[in-house]
Amino acid sequence: MSPENAMEGLLSVKSDVFSFGVLLLEILSGKKNTGFYHSGSLNLIGHAWALWEGDRGGELVDPKMKDQVSYPMLLRYIHVALLCVQEMAADRPTMSQVVSMLTNELRVLVSPKKPAFSNVTSTTHDSNQRATFSVNSVTVSLMEPR
Repeated sequence: MSPENAMEGLLSVKSDVFSFGVLLLEILSGKKNTGFYHSGSLNLIGHAWALWEGDRGGELVDPKMKDQVSYPMLLRYIHVALLCVQEMAADRPTMSQVVSMLTNELRVLVSPKKPAFSNVTSTTHDSNQRATFSVNSVTVSLMEPR
């Protein structure tokens, strides 16, 4: 779900571009968008961004896919996916631009900015220690399964 849809309930053609970027990352990695990854991120976008920033984008790719597509094209696909999941809708390409970027190897791609939801990191709590999840002192909510 795009940030503008999640935060403000707004939908646009750029929301679809965001969803396509997430789908492309899932296809390339063979992983779901949600889950725990080695980078400390709770989602695939954050994991992909951490690898991309560390010049290790190729580590994102599912080993089964590496024999199907050339390495430079796999990196290009990751690059396009990261452009699709930009925080600001205005920074995302249109779908026609995405198609052009995926099919035209000579087209120069702009560098992606830090994508949406990439700053969500996993935290660990001591199982014996209860954390307070309220933002005020009026109520105390405990996170427990039913």
